[in-house]
Amino acid sequence: MFRAIADVFRMVGGALATLVSLPFRAVARLFGGASRGAGGRR
Repeated sequence: MFRAIADVFRMVGGALATLVSLPFRAVARLFGGASRGAGGRR
């Protein structure tokens, strides 16, 4: 019983972590590409 509840919480936690980290990854990729582009133009 408790194991099933723990599994559900683990799944929800993993999904939340993925959803929260996705925007930060996108922003990091944007800034990484922008800094690389700016450095190459100089």
